Amino acid sequence: VYQKNELTHRTNPQCSASPVTDGERVVVSHASAGLACYDMDGKELWRRRLAEQKHIWGNGASPVIYKDLVILNHGPGEPTFLVALDKKTGTRVWRHDEPGADSGVKKEGERGRWVGSWATPIVVEVKGKDQLLMSYPGRVAAFDPLVGKELWTCRGLNPLVYTSPLAREGVAVSMSGFMGPPLAVRLGGKGEVTESRRLWRQERAQQRIGSGVIHKGHIYILNDPGVLECIQLKTGESVWKNRLAGKSWSSVVLSGDRLYTADDGGSCFVVKASPSFKILARNELGERIRASIAISNGRLFIRSYKHLWCISKP
Repeated sequence: VYQKNELTHRTNPQCSASPVTDGERVVVSHASAGLACYDMDGKELWRRRLAEQKHIWGNGASPVIYKDLVILNHGPGEPTFLVALDKKTGTRVWRHDEPGADSGVKKEGERGRWVGSWATPIVVEVKGKDQLLMSYPGRVAAFDPLVGKELWTCRGLNPLVYTSPLAREGVAVSMSGFMGPPLAVRLGGKGEVTESRRLWRQERAQQRIGSGVIHKGHIYILNDPGVLECIQLKTGESVWKNRLAGKSWSSVVLSGDRLYTADDGGSCFVVKASPSFKILARNELGERIRASIAISNGRLFIRSYKHLWCISKP
């Protein structure tokens, strides 16, 4: 049991990370208390303490299951590292340490440094091989998910990163937080690819907490102020922006040609994934929502501040 009071921001509860499952086990990050693995009946199979999680705004990255590995972005704050554990035993397989981390805690006579990544990495296939994409302060990078070797890096992000990287149609997209620049890079490179493979970079964008999706040449993302945006994948040009309702931290989920998302006030939206904006449905749950909608077997799962909702056809 972790006995200390862990730092966090008042808007970031200490259960922000989502669990992940392969159908046989469930893995969840408890931050300073470590990664824990449970069977489908809730019995703990293993637990591994990694390092203390220390950042004034808390944590939020979720674990990822890849083949026989559990991979986690342990950060922000010192130390920040990517780590892969054996999903059956919790034994460490590899670790990548990322320099430049800071807790944001003010030192005497100084202002705290605002830097860190809350991103959850993703795995994408590139030329028949898998790559792990991770967004860090200042850059987006790819790693070999089996051994943790860095494959390429592209510069251009600001010091704060909240969203997960996106990848589809041969392009990776990474977005800064705190109204910083988004960028896109063509997949398939090696080493430093900023000059050779970066497609575009915007100097400034709206604040983004939740992650977006890519569908048929367009990026769809719900910005923090509650503005849903459609962006051309290859150019970065905005196709449309439309306010759905209130402030939102939820990611956009894609199913078929429909986008599903929610706002802070409990409004849930279904929007057509199209260069022509169209709201297909709006439903009110009436409870604060900062989680993203999950889809499984034709059902929608939504975690509000009071309930866990399951919505499906009759």
